[in-house]
Amino acid sequence: MSDAFSKMFSQMLASGQEMARAFNPKLENFDMRAFEKMIPTMSAEMMEMWFGRTFNREGLDAKTRMLLTIGALTVQGAMAEPQLRLAVRHARQAGATPREIAETIWQMSMFGGMPAMQKALNIAQSVFAEEDAEK
Repeated sequence: MSDAFSKMFSQMLASGQEMARAFNPKLENFDMRAFEKMIPTMSAEMMEMWFGRTFNREGLDAKTRMLLTIGALTVQGAMAEPQLRLAVRHARQAGATPREIAETIWQMSMFGGMPAMQKALNIAQSVFAEEDAEK
């Protein structure tokens, strides 16, 4: 990462923290990773309600919706890391295999580029490793 990009990124984070502080002073030091630990996955019933058949009865099941979400977040690149980690865990909860998740990410290399795909694969692998450690 170049110095100019690092400075810009730091300024963006500081600006985001300032906005959060203005909205609610207790959100000044909000860390998405802490939220991720607090709510690691939704229950299968909640996923089905939001991503499955409840709101779209003739549509896609929760697993397919989560794989599509992973694809979209992959294309967004490093900016969506916390959301991607959560989506990978939700996809696993909805029945997606590590292979299906990896294939979804790989497919996005054509749209988001190789760096975005590699970052997403690294994130998914870390989630898989966490799952293995929990077992």
